[in-house]
Amino acid sequence: MAHPNGLTALTVPSDVREAIADWCTWLSDERRASDHTTENYLADLYAFLGFIGGHLGGVPDLNALLRLNPRDFRSWLARRSMDGMAKTSTARALSSLRNFYRFLDRSGRGQNAAVSSIRNPRLPQTAPKPLSPVDALAVLENAGVWQDEPWLAKRNLALFTLLYGCGLRISEALDLNANQSPTGDSMVITGKGNKQRLVPVLPIIRDAIEDYLRACPYAPHGNDALFVGARGKRLVAQVAQREMRKVRDLLQLPDTATPHALRHSFATHLLAGGGDLRTIQDLLGHASLSTTQRYTAVDSEQLMAVYNGTHPRARR
Repeated sequence: MAHPNGLTALTVPSDVREAIADWCTWLSDERRASDHTTENYLADLYAFLGFIGGHLGGVPDLNALLRLNPRDFRSWLARRSMDGMAKTSTARALSSLRNFYRFLDRSGRGQNAAVSSIRNPRLPQTAPKPLSPVDALAVLENAGVWQDEPWLAKRNLALFTLLYGCGLRISEALDLNANQSPTGDSMVITGKGNKQRLVPVLPIIRDAIEDYLRACPYAPHGNDALFVGARGKRLVAQVAQREMRKVRDLLQLPDTATPHALRHSFATHLLAGGGDLRTIQDLLGHASLSTTQRYTAVDSEQLMAVYNGTHPRARR
């Protein structure tokens, strides 16, 4: 198989080739990466190897890769910039490299601290892309209509209602254990940097979660995962995203309709309903108000007022 810069698996030293093969297996089996994701990672890595081969005067073996210093990585970034590569593409490529080097460390092949010290290129901030209130409600109403197992449909509804009604990150929702399921009108969420915040919980959110738990055949309790997959293991983000894709295709929504878009919708609809930025910042768990201020760039004239008297889920 040919890769960027003319490299093939046969032109790469055997120790690197073996590491790449094991990495791909790990991505597929342990990380549940899609074939598309793995192919992108491979393309990024082979493009990097091609550059480094020219930079060093020969395709590096594993020891040479582990000895690369920050100057080597910065030279690669500079070349990408000179070649007109988009910053988003370079950020993804850097993420691919870090993933490969983390695997080398985990598999006992060695460490390279330099790659972790390289900063991501500064990306232009874009306004979030929320759903309209009508579309957000349509997502909830069709959250699992394709599921043969009713409890999986109830799980989807509970998860998507929680994301939209409380503005959670998908990782925050999936990290919840059964004993953290909301029983009152608020719940404590642990977000980025292990920072905790208190978020209000509408009765309809609590009801959706309780309905799912009653139907779930695995009866999550205690420190069990709150949201589980078909085999009873903690639900992973890729599955949640796949379920969102199904409802998105069903409703013919744009590709920006993702689980994270439900969080964007929560914030945008609160702002349209008169919520102040500081309160929304606290609810979202943003460390900086400037992050929350991105929502003011969203055209909210046609959005309905939402939350605690205005939130669509509160009025149903």
